[in-house]
Amino acid sequence: MDVHFFKDYIELSQEVKDALEAKKPVVALESTIITHGMPYPENVKTALEVEKIIRDNGAVPATIAIMNGVIKVGLTEKEIRDLASQKHVIKTSRRDLPIILAKKLYGATTVAGTMLIANMVGIRIFVTGGIGGVHRGATETMDISADLMELARTNVAVVCAGAKSILDIGLTLEYLETHGVLVLGYQTDKFPAFYTRSSGFDVDYRVDSLEEMAKIMEFKWKMDLQGGIVIANPIPRQYALNDEFINGSIEAALMEAKENGITGKAVTPFLLDKLKQITEGKSLSANIELVKNNAQVGSKLAVEYAKMFQ
Repeated sequence: MDVHFFKDYIELSQEVKDALEAKKPVVALESTIITHGMPYPENVKTALEVEKIIRDNGAVPATIAIMNGVIKVGLTEKEIRDLASQKHVIKTSRRDLPIILAKKLYGATTVAGTMLIANMVGIRIFVTGGIGGVHRGATETMDISADLMELARTNVAVVCAGAKSILDIGLTLEYLETHGVLVLGYQTDKFPAFYTRSSGFDVDYRVDSLEEMAKIMEFKWKMDLQGGIVIANPIPRQYALNDEFINGSIEAALMEAKENGITGKAVTPFLLDKLKQITEGKSLSANIELVKNNAQVGSKLAVEYAKMFQ
């Protein structure tokens, strides 16, 4: 990367910069959860609580976003609140970055966008809610999240509660397998489905200790096996939703989206909002708790991984 570009368009917070230079544990966080994933004020409250969880577990949080055409790695509390208050924030994946930087816009990074930027600055662990994937009906629409291709080529481990239940999880896992993306289950044999602990599909390998997980990461990238790792971490049992209930709710929401001609980027926020209504807020509560749980695991993993370089 052009060194002048890095200096002019990527801004690391002092906390993140110091941690990376000292090879201390750093955890990347996305920003679409603030702008598109949750309503106000739950979005700001959750973002700040997740950062606190990461700090409490010995790592440094690095929430990533684009503000006025500058990539920010490690938002301040004021910047998080500012981002949440903006009316025009673009969901930012790989394809969107040049436009947002050139036009000096605001952008909230998706899983793919966050992975890309984290990799640019040398952050290897990223905590999110759930990854994107192959959408239902993709054999006709070809609607496949850019998250999957980013996982195929970008060296970042993504701690998540699996893939959102609104997706075709079987095809999502097939896609990841085709592109050589390792899918690990943290203390589980089953791939979780965001709101529920199991999608019915198996992970590639179960890993029960974070020390072993860190070693797997080290071996993969030392061998120059390019691409990310999906670390599937199920939602805590006490917050999981009933499988039949959530799947029925998703089917109803998908039908409404189709009837209203909602497609592309607009589908996920529409479905999440409808699920919140249908489940009387239970889906939002589950979303918040699974992200916090992922932050616990991701920060502890970052501490283990950092030990490799001390």
